[in-house]
Amino acid sequence: MSDSIEQRLTALDLILPEAPNPVANYVPWYKTGDLLFISGQISKAVDGRLITGTLGRDLDVAEGQEAARASALSILAQAKSALGTLENIRQIVKLTGFVAATPWFTEHPQVINGASDLFVDVLGDRGRHTRAAVGVASLPLGVAVEIDAIIKFKTD
Repeated sequence: MSDSIEQRLTALDLILPEAPNPVANYVPWYKTGDLLFISGQISKAVDGRLITGTLGRDLDVAEGQEAARASALSILAQAKSALGTLENIRQIVKLTGFVAATPWFTEHPQVINGASDLFVDVLGDRGRHTRAAVGVASLPLGVAVEIDAIIKFKTD
């Protein structure tokens, strides 16, 4: 992939939101060594609208994937805030995706694919990562998805 990450975002019609501020007593990101830990990013659209609902009741898999994509864009916004530029990302190392779901919903991995696919579309091989996808009874503010990330970054 020869385009810059910002050019790739534009080509994909993706807009990074402003890096969200924490809503409680924690920091949005923390750097140690060459690793960037990004706190959970909730499903919030670029226009500020919360993407709420429960998979298996209010939302289908495609709507859940859109929520996961919104969380992924917020992760990129936090990475840009922490690193100055997205070009400093070496690798998305790990995602943990939480999906608000009914007890009988079992397609959590397909929902979190919305984020995983976005990272690969934007970052190429640097976007491939390890991952967990977990169903939960509820998430903050009633959102559908929350995702946190560990990112390896350039230190030179």
